[in-house]
Amino acid sequence: MAPSSSLQHPPRGPPPEDSADGVVATENTPLLATADLAALDPDIAEVPAGNGRSPDAEDDGEDKPLPMRQVLVLCYGRFVEPVAFFSIFPYINKMAQRNGNLADADVGFYSGLIESMFSLTQMVLMILWGRAADRFGRKPVLVLSLLGVSLATVLFGLAQTIWQMVLFRCLAGVFAGTIVTIRTMLSEVSASKTQARAFSWFAFAGNLGIFIGPLLGGALAEPAEQYPHLFGGIRLLKEYPYLLPSLAVSAIGLSAVLLTVLVAEETLIRTPPNNSEDGRPPPPPLTTWAILTSPSVPIVLYTYAHVMLLAFSYTAIAPVFWFTPIPLGGLSFSPLQIALFMGLGGLSQAVWILAVFPPLQRRIGTNGVMRWCASAYPVFFAVFPAFNLLLSRGWETTFWVVAPALYCVGSGVSMSFTAIQLALNDVSPSPAVLGTLNALALSLITGVRAFSPALFASLYAVGARTQWLGGYAIWVLMTAIAVGFTVVSRCLPDYDELKRRRGERAR
Repeated sequence: MAPSSSLQHPPRGPPPEDSADGVVATENTPLLATADLAALDPDIAEVPAGNGRSPDAEDDGEDKPLPMRQVLVLCYGRFVEPVAFFSIFPYINKMAQRNGNLADADVGFYSGLIESMFSLTQMVLMILWGRAADRFGRKPVLVLSLLGVSLATVLFGLAQTIWQMVLFRCLAGVFAGTIVTIRTMLSEVSASKTQARAFSWFAFAGNLGIFIGPLLGGALAEPAEQYPHLFGGIRLLKEYPYLLPSLAVSAIGLSAVLLTVLVAEETLIRTPPNNSEDGRPPPPPLTTWAILTSPSVPIVLYTYAHVMLLAFSYTAIAPVFWFTPIPLGGLSFSPLQIALFMGLGGLSQAVWILAVFPPLQRRIGTNGVMRWCASAYPVFFAVFPAFNLLLSRGWETTFWVVAPALYCVGSGVSMSFTAIQLALNDVSPSPAVLGTLNALALSLITGVRAFSPALFASLYAVGARTQWLGGYAIWVLMTAIAVGFTVVSRCLPDYDELKRRRGERAR
């Protein structure tokens, strides 16, 4: 699939006096994936995180190898969130209908409400988690977040009413500190030459979670009915038919908690407030507004939101487009064909992110990758009507030769999810507020995720029903939004120049 939530980040090392915490994003979604420390805690001075680079030495530590054990542990923690989020998708409608005695026409409303409340809760609390990570440390916040998600997931499996489902899903959203903390920690353990590789693994872990989550939920829901010989005699699983997938997801989360406690290392470095090299006290604290209005932060945050709008809207549209009959503008895929296409998209994204993005980013830079993806995005969306035209004219052989190949190539736009995360880290006013900046970005993104799937799925349905523009109206809209991204990508800042100026101010 092309745009994936999942979503991924960057060089740090800017001077202490700008004190602002940068962060990064990924998920993705399928297409899914962002204050000054002294301001938060007077006992914490602004120091470079993780790799120990001094704020004045932008290139110090650039050749430090990537600590892969730490990266893999963090990526396993990243894997937990999309598994927990997407595992309920295969059974959420049936569970809501069972618990609420709902009519068929009402199911979609309540299942959508449950998911929207999860995202809205995340949006409201994300900044608080970023602040907490800046103040109390990354590792304790990560452990608490993973533990909370694990326990809330079990409670969701025990829900017996619609409002219990809403409550427990919101509770899972409360523990939204996982992704923001992991992104911050990855930023702090990587150097400018290794950050692209670190966040490629981050993006891959998110995509893997998006793939595994629905499989786990679908395979383990209603086990007494699906596997009567194994679970038919277990009364608990008959009374709570959606408990088993919740327990399985919780077990994954608890294993991540254990691994984080035993293996992960704290990346936030604390020093006495007056223990800087020049003996000066730490700079005055940065407010959230000061971070938001720091040089180049607004344009990068806007670009981040634009990219993820493309990702989330595509994720909502693609499955419906694949299922819709050919005369109405779709592809008439069977469930198996949809699953195979989704798997092909996930595999091709993994190749682009893990194998292509790191060397490409080193060669043409973060802005170069963003502009390449921004130029490809309108073309990517424009080919979908062509897929329908091939099938509507009976050229099935041509379709099955051309469509999978173009789909795999087009999945390269998913590199923009990782690139924008690196861009966000690059504009951070200071390493000290990396968690807060990440949280600001992710609050923005969860807000986009709260409304975009329902909106764009509805727009697709209206276009298919009215056959406006031959049933291709949604792709015209998506292409226009993608062209907007093409324009915005040309406005991104020169990160090397930005860091040079910060270095001059620090000296």
